[in-house]
Amino acid sequence: MRVRTSILYSAAVIFLAAAAPCYAGKVVVEGSSTVLPIAQRAAEVFMDDNPQVDISVRGGGSGVGIASLLAGTCDIADSSRPIKEKELEDAVSRGKDPKANVIAMDGIAVIVNPSNPVKSLTKKQLKDIYTGKISSWSALGGSGSIVAVSRDSSSGTFEAFGELALDKEKVRPDALMEASNQAAASVVAKTPGAIGYVGIGYINDSVKALELNGVYPSKETVLRNRYALSRPLFMYTNGKPDGDCKSFLDFIMSKQGQILVEKEGYIPLGG
Repeated sequence: MRVRTSILYSAAVIFLAAAAPCYAGKVVVEGSSTVLPIAQRAAEVFMDDNPQVDISVRGGGSGVGIASLLAGTCDIADSSRPIKEKELEDAVSRGKDPKANVIAMDGIAVIVNPSNPVKSLTKKQLKDIYTGKISSWSALGGSGSIVAVSRDSSSGTFEAFGELALDKEKVRPDALMEASNQAAASVVAKTPGAIGYVGIGYINDSVKALELNGVYPSKETVLRNRYALSRPLFMYTNGKPDGDCKSFLDFIMSKQGQILVEKEGYIPLGG
């Protein structure tokens, strides 16, 4: 199967691509690295069935995607968080009308290095780690210093984690701020004392996901609202989607598209 997702390198090319109507055979998708695997895989399959449509997919973070949507330089903004009030105000000032399209569910998995003997944390312990109150694994049944790995501030996962896990308190100043889920998981995989958080689709054998309040992040626990760090994933459009944007979103929401969601490690709508 050929891969036709691409990265646009010049600002001029980006502008020209996004300025064209969404039904003109070109769709630009940008934003969340959490949603990125879904968008990339769906684009590949969709373009195989619809060769007249070219879908360009890139990451950058939820904030970047929404900013690009409001600036008119992308057609679909991937986001792992709801749009912010100040972003809505910006949209109004620009004459934009962002519409949320929920395309999947996700859990924010707390991960450690596989060598770490700790298997479970309480939500309070997690908060205390990331706000700097706990700095050693010895307080939690392990050993050595804790290396806190966080997402950077442009990330929707950072925003969601701040609300769901930290009650909007600030992340400790010595945390390592990573630009993507993959980067965060890579640091944790290589660092024995590290702890991080990623979208559930990024759990693999190189890291160990922890139980939170005795609940493991999984399809079942997210759908049953048992896992504390559960959230919807979005694709935002300017106004009600139409043309090729609508066709692409309809595909993601279809049975075939939701199967792809699940194959990428995320949780399809309706289970």
